[in-house]
Amino acid sequence: MISTTLFPGRYVQGAGALSRLGAELARLGEQTGQRHLVIAAPSAAERLLPPLLPSLAQAGEVRVERFGRECTDEEIDRLLAIARDFRAGTITAMGGGKTLDAAKAAATRAQLPVAVVPTIASTDAPCSSVCVVYTGDGVFKRVDLLPRNPDLVLVDTQVIAHAPPRFLASGMGDALATWFEAESCRVSRGANIAGDAGSMTAHALARLCYETVRDHGPAAMTACGAQVVTPSLERVVEANTLLSGLGFESGGLGAAHSIHNGLTALSGTHGLYHGEKVAFGTLASLFLTGKPLPLIDEVYALCAGLGLPTTFAALGIAGVSDAELLLVGEKSCAEGESIHNEPAEISPALVAAALKAADAEGRRRK
Repeated sequence: MISTTLFPGRYVQGAGALSRLGAELARLGEQTGQRHLVIAAPSAAERLLPPLLPSLAQAGEVRVERFGRECTDEEIDRLLAIARDFRAGTITAMGGGKTLDAAKAAATRAQLPVAVVPTIASTDAPCSSVCVVYTGDGVFKRVDLLPRNPDLVLVDTQVIAHAPPRFLASGMGDALATWFEAESCRVSRGANIAGDAGSMTAHALARLCYETVRDHGPAAMTACGAQVVTPSLERVVEANTLLSGLGFESGGLGAAHSIHNGLTALSGTHGLYHGEKVAFGTLASLFLTGKPLPLIDEVYALCAGLGLPTTFAALGIAGVSDAELLLVGEKSCAEGESIHNEPAEISPALVAAALKAADAEGRRRK
């Protein structure tokens, strides 16, 4: 098989990296024009953008638009119309994963370069060419594969350190799945996001992602709680953002993300972040694929230490019925879902059983 590895155009990370944004936007706009549309989550628009605007203005004319909270088809259409009306030369997204995804989709349709500035390290969305589309109620709808990755990913770790630690833990929950899913694709020869085999590079980065979260995750949470940047925090932010992004997109996805998609069918999970549900999907996948007990013990201990959900109660679905779990299984096993990359028998009933086993193990450990 041919292998394909996908990368963003440029990745910049460090404390104070936001000071580089104006210069980076000027570089991006050299070919398309120095009119920069900045799509910002409400908190970013209020807290981060005001002191940046003078330096951004040196890159050209700037328009700021607030993101509408959900990455829906309607929101993407709205942002595209604004970009065209403004005659934007670049689009910049500043916020969480849904803000970034919507901006990436709008920039693709407008055929403009896109810069993404995550304000939390809660998902691996920033580096990827993937856009996850939801309904207005926050229910997973589909995944769109965009024709290219972001032109710039700029991560200011001082900003990440001042975000609530739960976001960082959620990002580690998302990153936690990277190696397990890429390894499943390697064994089964499952296709990655590009439809090809994962490269040696992608699988090595996926393994490094897991090891970084395992070895530095607790210390990174301590630093984030103290709102300081440390080497462990820098490593984990890179794992959550760059390593996980490269690993999942170029290595391939498996059961954990499909189970996340299935869990969105239960309204009780809507209060959880993407990575928290992915983490539980990883736990269920350990039982679905028959992983050895020492590895199960290691992953459960890590999730518990990071405050990630290990039981149905922590997922917000205490008392979930067998019929509801089967619904999750059916949605997880829908045609085209990445769970079919697993080198194991897959069915809705087996997914429901794995979910119950994961919850039972979490309760036993408590």
